[in-house]
Amino acid sequence: MDSNQKLIEDFYVKIWNSGDETTAHRILAPNFHFRGSTGPTKSGVEEFLDYVRLIRDALTEYDCVIETIVAEHQQSFAKMLFRGRHTGEFFGVAPSGRVIEWAGAALFHFERGQIDALWVLGDVDHLKSQLGLSKQIAPSLSPLGAFENRVARC
Repeated sequence: MDSNQKLIEDFYVKIWNSGDETTAHRILAPNFHFRGSTGPTKSGVEEFLDYVRLIRDALTEYDCVIETIVAEHQQSFAKMLFRGRHTGEFFGVAPSGRVIEWAGAALFHFERGQIDALWVLGDVDHLKSQLGLSKQIAPSLSPLGAFENRVARC
């Protein structure tokens, strides 16, 4: 395992899944730039940790599953699955007690042995549909439906 892959695993397993803030201060650059899977952008380790606390308070049993990592030089991509039990207000919705999950794609940038920046795109439509906030487009009605069906067969 290379050092950048280890940073990604520590980022998700230790910081997100376990709430280990000490690890955040060790592996994140002081001027860390972050765009979260639910949309907000944060600058600096403390702003990022405020976001981590917000998500972990709303979604107990929060778990980030790394499905794939592709690394190249100072960047890595991770295909992700995020899930947790909705036990606190989230997107303005009162707790339901249900487990919710959504997919994500994370692009990491590394500098001097730390995570310098992270851009995450999450399937917010699917997340909101589980909270009752919007209707999810059925794959067959999606403009990408045919493409998704071809990819699924590969």
